[in-house]
Amino acid sequence: MAPASHIVGYSRIGAKRELKFAQEAYWNKKTSAADLEKTGKELRLALWKQLKDQGLDLIPSNTFTFYDHVLDVTCMVGALPERYGWTNGEVDLDTFFAMARGNAQQPAMEMTKWFDTNYHYIVPELAPTTKFALSSTKAIREYLEAREIGIDTLPVLVGPVTYLLLSKASKDAPKAFDRLSLLPALLKVYQEVASELQKAGAQWIQFDEPILVTDVDAPVLDALKTAYAAIGAALAGGKTQILIETYFDSVNENAFQTLVNIPEVSAVGIDLQQKPRNLETLRKHGLPAGKTLFAGVVDGRNVWANDLNASLEVLQELEAKIGKGNVVVSTSCSLLHTPVDLDEETALDAELRSWLAFAKQKVSEVVVLSDALAGNKDVQKFGDNGKVLAGRRASERVVNENVRKAVSALTENDGRRATPVKERLAAQQAVLKLPLLPTTTIGSFPQTPEIRRVRREVKSGKISEADYTTAIKAEIEKVIRLQEELGLDVLVHGEPERNDMVEYFGEQLRGFAFTLNGWVQSYGSRCVKPPIIFGDVSRPSAMTSAWSAYAQSLTSAPVKGMLTGPVTVLNWSFVRDDQPRSETCLQLALAIRDEVLDLERAGITIIQIDEAALREKLPLHRSEWQTYLDWSVGSFRITASGVKDTTQIHTHMCYSQFNDIMPAIVAMDADVISIESSRSDERLLAVFHSGGVKYPAGIGPGVYDIHSPRVPDNAEISARARKMLEVLDANQLWVNPDCGLKTRKYDEVVPALASMVTAAKEVRAELAAKSA
Repeated sequence: MAPASHIVGYSRIGAKRELKFAQEAYWNKKTSAADLEKTGKELRLALWKQLKDQGLDLIPSNTFTFYDHVLDVTCMVGALPERYGWTNGEVDLDTFFAMARGNAQQPAMEMTKWFDTNYHYIVPELAPTTKFALSSTKAIREYLEAREIGIDTLPVLVGPVTYLLLSKASKDAPKAFDRLSLLPALLKVYQEVASELQKAGAQWIQFDEPILVTDVDAPVLDALKTAYAAIGAALAGGKTQILIETYFDSVNENAFQTLVNIPEVSAVGIDLQQKPRNLETLRKHGLPAGKTLFAGVVDGRNVWANDLNASLEVLQELEAKIGKGNVVVSTSCSLLHTPVDLDEETALDAELRSWLAFAKQKVSEVVVLSDALAGNKDVQKFGDNGKVLAGRRASERVVNENVRKAVSALTENDGRRATPVKERLAAQQAVLKLPLLPTTTIGSFPQTPEIRRVRREVKSGKISEADYTTAIKAEIEKVIRLQEELGLDVLVHGEPERNDMVEYFGEQLRGFAFTLNGWVQSYGSRCVKPPIIFGDVSRPSAMTSAWSAYAQSLTSAPVKGMLTGPVTVLNWSFVRDDQPRSETCLQLALAIRDEVLDLERAGITIIQIDEAALREKLPLHRSEWQTYLDWSVGSFRITASGVKDTTQIHTHMCYSQFNDIMPAIVAMDADVISIESSRSDERLLAVFHSGGVKYPAGIGPGVYDIHSPRVPDNAEISARARKMLEVLDANQLWVNPDCGLKTRKYDEVVPALASMVTAAKEVRAELAAKSA
């Protein structure tokens, strides 16, 4: 019997973040590798049993990882950088984590965003000399692990073409190095893994090739055909079928035609949620005879309940076009990107809860739709679903007419500062009197167990608001005094009152809802709990100015006010799907603008509006970039346009590739921008060479990686600063870490910041000597 239901993948963290706590216990040497492996196996077995009990036909395996699924492939194919000391054999946990997190001897590998999501993957490092060999049998072991409990799974691998194109050239690779030149050698390992999976009994193998939803060209499509001809040859004579999954966006015409006509490929997975073009393409072309469509009609990236009736209509239409039995109901992408289980959310009100579906519930939606497509429609469930959706559309809590009028009244001048940035910077320096290479941090300081306890206890009513305020003020004073002792030039209050840079603001804005256990993996053990934007957004009262004003009262040094920008709040939330994202972003911009003006009135002269996620949702097709950049940059400008020339506006951006959107970053018109650069070996700075974009304002490329426990010395940091000065003017350069320090410990933070301040002073002295 042909399968009828499938999911692209599933969360690996556990309903209560069991994996996170097991990882961190191991890293802190509180448990053994065997303990960590035991937790991983328990999570895998529990999930496979759950999916089987839910009635899912094709249950994925090898979607679990102790850190990152792309790093798993790097281990599988033996493409480990030499600096980690691995030579051969099965890659061990400590080597795996050294690549992911760094260690005392070596920094971590680069980390960047997985397409347009907030998930971060570890970037493979390749060179013409890279040798591939099967070095991790994880995919095979986990398939056999499921077989032992009577569950036949579908093993999942990142496809070879996507793997190569998401890698970077190592330092010693020549400029002309083509990563696809490594495909023949890489395919030998993929063939070996596929053959072993077939011997183990796998009926299907899923290869994820999301690179196909980008602007791929003819060499990439030729590589795709070569790759699956080779893998198909390794499976020849057996019963294992190949499924290629695409997700996150539309597959262009050439890529679609290439993909569906590869003889060795039995089925293709298409995202039918993110962009309508995929459905239009299927309506136009269908699939060749004998091919199966895995139809991604259930949204794997958002939390809203599926419109079952609308999805069934699409499925029936596609089955009529492609052939009965040739359509498998699936998710649009892996459920890695959604919270695990709505059943855990007992505090959500009944109305809002009825509008939602998390990963577990989305599996049920897939199964209900597959039953209906097979002629076994559950009339009651479809009827109830229709009533819920109608109720959401009619709910009074969704619309705020005052907010809509404010957005409609916006003009072009609302996104424009009165004075050019060069003149503003001069006015700001006259007030701030900062030295060359001013030192600062990105915002947050370590969130200690004591601070987290205080926040929990005030929420649960165990301590009073007065006691809470006293505790937070004490922490702020501690952080201010520490920064003064270290000699930082621009201070921060440390954000002890904030649980998360988005959730904290969302809790104080109207139109947001929050979960208790709606955790989603961002990277490694780092999980986030995105808010849910369900209605029009407004700011009832000031959110941060009291804390910032208190911090400023403790010191004569300038203290930055810290805000999260509208685009990042939008991109790191689950956003309503009943109006354009651009409209919701403008609502957020107006709310944050009010907060900016409150901070200025409170005497804060430097305000940082973080847009860590601005590039994150940049469309995967370049033809759509400008529309997105216009409304996202425009929203940021609205937040900052009302301040005086002497108020300095900073922004911060996290791990991403910025070189190709530098004109948009210039257009943000911030006075100072801080960006990640340490893991990428300052490759980001290439854009500032003479042939690149001349950035007109201050810039702080991160001088050390806060995502690693490794503490750099001042020699390493001063060397980075000197390298930056090769392409930046001394009066532009700020010295700061890559990102906030929230996830680090004080015994790492203090020596690292001390090294940073010492390095800045050394380079300042060198500049002064040269000038003299």
